[in-house]
Amino acid sequence: AAQIVPIVEPEVLMDGDHDIDRCEEATRAVLHSVLNELHQMRVALEGIVLKPNMVISGKKCPKQATVEQVAARTIAVLKDTVPSAVPGIAYLSGGQSDEQATAHLDAMNRMGGFPWKMTFSYGRALQAAPQKAWSGKAENVAAAQKAFTHRARMNGLASLGQWTAGQEAA
Repeated sequence: AAQIVPIVEPEVLMDGDHDIDRCEEATRAVLHSVLNELHQMRVALEGIVLKPNMVISGKKCPKQATVEQVAARTIAVLKDTVPSAVPGIAYLSGGQSDEQATAHLDAMNRMGGFPWKMTFSYGRALQAAPQKAWSGKAENVAAAQKAFTHRARMNGLASLGQWTAGQEAA
C-alpha cells in the first residue's frame, strides 16, 4: 500500500446557461463514471477525499436554483452515486459567491440524512473578500487577514449546519 490519500476532484463547471436539471444530469454521469473507475482500479474509497461540484444552475441561466434546491439536488445525486465508504465530501466553490457557497453548504448540513462528513475546499470563495480588502497594499494586510478569518469561520459554521446569513455582518 502506498499510504497516500487520493484527492478526487470531478467538477462540472457552472459556466454557461444550463439549468439545474442539466447540471444534475451531468454531475450524476461524471460521479458514476469516476467512482466506477476508482472501483475498477481497486482504490480504497475509505481513504479518498472527494471534491465534487454542487448541483447548481449555470451562471448565465435566467432561472437560478434556490439554496434549498441546490442542497436537495446535490444530496440526491451523491446518495445515488457515492458509496457510504467514502468518508467525506469537500465541496468546490466552483465560482459561486462567498455567501452563496456558504449558504449551500450550510443547507446541506442542516438537511442531514447522508453518511458522509460534508465540508468545504473553497479557493475563490475563501480568497475573494481578503483579496479585495488587501488590494495589494501593505497597510491593508490586517483587514485582509480579518476578512479571511471571517470567511473561514462562516464556512466552518456551515460545515456544522450552524451558519446564518445574520452572522455575515457580525
